[in-house]
Parts: sequence; structure tokens; C-alpha cells
Amino acid sequence: MAEKKTLNLNRVEMPKQPHFIRRRNFNEVALGYTPEMAVAEAKRCLQCKKPLCIDGCPVEIDIPGFIKCIADEDFAGSIKLLKEKNCLPAVCGRVCPQEEQCEIKCILSKKGAPIAVGRLERYAAEWEALQAQIVLPEINKNTGKKVAVIGSGPAGITVAGDLILVGHDVTMFEALHEPGGVLTYGIPEFRLPGRVVSREIDYLQKLGVKLVCNYVVGKTKSLKKMLEEYDAIFLGTGAGLPWFMEIPGENLNGVYSANEYLTRVNLMRAFQYPKTYTPVKRHKKVAVVGGGNVAMDCARTALRLGAEEVYIVYRRSRTELPARLEEFENAEEEGVIFHFLTLPEKLFGDENGWLKEIECSRMELGEPDQSGRRKPIRIDGSEFIMPMDACIVAIGNSPNPIIPNSTPGLEVSKKGTIVVDENTGKTSMDRVWAGGDIVTGAATVILAMGAGRKAARSMHEYLTNS
Repeated sequence: MAEKKTLNLNRVEMPKQPHFIRRRNFNEVALGYTPEMAVAEAKRCLQCKKPLCIDGCPVEIDIPGFIKCIADEDFAGSIKLLKEKNCLPAVCGRVCPQEEQCEIKCILSKKGAPIAVGRLERYAAEWEALQAQIVLPEINKNTGKKVAVIGSGPAGITVAGDLILVGHDVTMFEALHEPGGVLTYGIPEFRLPGRVVSREIDYLQKLGVKLVCNYVVGKTKSLKKMLEEYDAIFLGTGAGLPWFMEIPGENLNGVYSANEYLTRVNLMRAFQYPKTYTPVKRHKKVAVVGGGNVAMDCARTALRLGAEEVYIVYRRSRTELPARLEEFENAEEEGVIFHFLTLPEKLFGDENGWLKEIECSRMELGEPDQSGRRKPIRIDGSEFIMPMDACIVAIGNSPNPIIPNSTPGLEVSKKGTIVVDENTGKTSMDRVWAGGDIVTGAATVILAMGAGRKAARSMHEYLTNS
């Protein structure tokens, strides 16, 4: 008779840099599991006969399978299983919101802490990176079909990785000078090191994916022209058009979009200035408007660039904060100050055109709005002034408009997103698919990857039968 497994409800915590040290450096905050920690955490898994965790994964990873390999100290088997479904395990292990997807469905979460799926995924990926040689999967015989993937973010990477394995010739085009999309320009070094993204892109190239950077489809060459060269095209150009508050003073010096701020610091390595050529002014008092993960990234980046005080200004309460709990807690530990139920209304500058203060009003919460969160309502007469020399606007983004605006016949929604069949990713144009933020608006890395997987399946079916 098999021995009944005892429930272990206590998660193995991952070590991280102390907050008083990390708040002034760009080194990775979370330090990762040791082999002993990973095995101990993996052994908590109950290996359910009907694993609900897989249902919560947009890319359908065999979660119990890869975790059992770690528990058995078969780390090579673990990463092999992971890469059958996920070509970005080192990335997803760091930035995927597992707590809202696979982990929330873990049976252990009913009584205690769910299995740390993301941390174990990260461990397996880091174990592989330390090996002398990475084992590449078998690739099908070349089909003679050519595919263009426009955009090298998570959706594009997934499509490229899936289609190269089944034998198609894949070329990935990137508008910027480095690949990775939002992984490279939008997520800070201390949360997702650039070396990790470079490693994942390098893996794709070893599989045979060709990479072309500094190539803006819709400007360098039209989509219509590219269709003359390729049998199928995937659009994964993301949501790179920043939103602003549309209040007086947003054109002042010292007012940034989150896109500009993070791109300068991450992609262009402003945090290494003067070793690099892209400086960012070291501000003393910084307000970041917004409450999502991007706002947390901006606030924590400002601290690391030397700001004396950094504030998150958010119009709803702590309860409605959309950022991951882990990101909120890290920001709070590092000294970010939170002004909840606060709305910026005017920005004032000095005689030289630099921001010097922000006028805000207090808010209260009314009934839920379309988002399901309680609607913030301005309190009359509650205005107050916050002295600031920088304001970073992190309230969201719209899809990149270059391809939609330059491609007649491509159906686009009122919000500027490309309209697709939700089951296949097919657009209104023949032989063109799309997925990720260009379809959904700004969302998560793993949802973009899930969309890429659906599109890749549909594209493979078309290419096989055409």
C-alpha cells in the first residue's frame, strides 16, 4: 500500500538582497533557490491525478511533471519538459504572475502556501545555463515555407520557437537595436537581467531562427511587400504608445512617460552612465502616477538612480492596486511612499521650464465601474501641492500604431488593437496572424506567449496544407 503523503503547507522562501542594499543597486533582487531549496520545495508537490495547475497555465506546461523531475534531482529532465511548452522559462520564472494563474489553482493553496511554480521554473532554467552545453531539441525536416515574425517580444519569440521546431524557415524582425521587445526595454535589470533575455534569444538563434534588428515594418518595408516574400506573417509589435493624463503642464521638462524612462534606463543602459551614452537626470523627488507593475518598476528605478524620495500616486486604494503583491511589497520595503486615493490635476514648472510641483486632489471610492473596481470620485476642495522635480506617467499604453496605420485592409478596433479570431490569431488579411499586446492591449508576458502558441498552431496548419 502506497504511503500517504503528508501535507507541507509552508513554502521554501527564496533569498533576496536586503532592502537597504538593493535600493541603491541594479543587481537582481531575488537570488534564486539553491539545489537543496529547489528539491525541498518540489517535494511539497502532491502530484495530483487531475492537476488543476496546468489549466491555469496559458502555455500548457506539464507543471507536475517538471516539478517531479526536480524532486528526483533530474534537473536535465526538468528543463527538457519545460522547454517542450515554454521557450522562455528563465523569463517566466521571474516575471509571470503565477499567483494569479497556476499557483492559485494549486490544491495546497486551500490550506496554506501553493507550490512555488515560478521559482522552480526559474531554478531549472538557471541550472541549464550553468551547464557546459545546452541540449537542443530535435528539429523537423525543413518544409521550405518561409515565415516572418514581426516583433521580438514574448509573443513573437513563442511563435518563432514553435515554428522553427516543426521545420519552417523563420526570420524575426525587430524595430530596435536589441531584440526582446518589452522584456528588454520595459522590465528593469533588477527584476529581469538583460543577460537572461539575451540567453533566451541566443537559444532561438541556435535553433535556426534568423534575427534582423533596426527594421521597422511599416516604414522600412510595408507589410504588403513582405507578403510577397513570406508564406505567412505573425504580428507581435506590442503596445508601445504611452498614455498621458492630458492635464496642464505635461510638456514640462522632468515629465516622462514610463516608456521613455524605462527604455532609456533598461535598453540603453542609462544606469551605467558614463560607461554608456544615454544619461538620465538624477532627480531628487519623483512622483510616479499609476498603480501597476510598470509604476512599481519606475519607482524602484528612480530610487536606484539616487532619488531621495519616490512616491506612487494612485487614484484608488491599496485594495484596487493592480500590481503584483510581490512588487508592491518590494517597493514598500525599499522605501517607496504610497499616496493612495490621490489624483494629479496640474503640473507647474519653474522659470526654466522644469517641473517643480504637482497639484493633486483627494479621491473617494464609489460604485464599481466597468473594470469591476470601485470608481474613484474627486472630493471637492481637497486640492494640495506636492513639490516634485520629476513625474513619471505609468497609466498604460496603446498598441503600436505603425503597422495598422500603414496597412489598408487590416481590421483594427476602436482602441487601435488588431482584430483577430481568438482561437487562431488570424487577422482580416490573408496569411497574416497577430497576438500579444497588439491584440489585447497591454497585458502580461505569459498571456502574450499563450496567444503566440495559438497563432503558431494555426500558422503551422495553414503552412502544412497550403
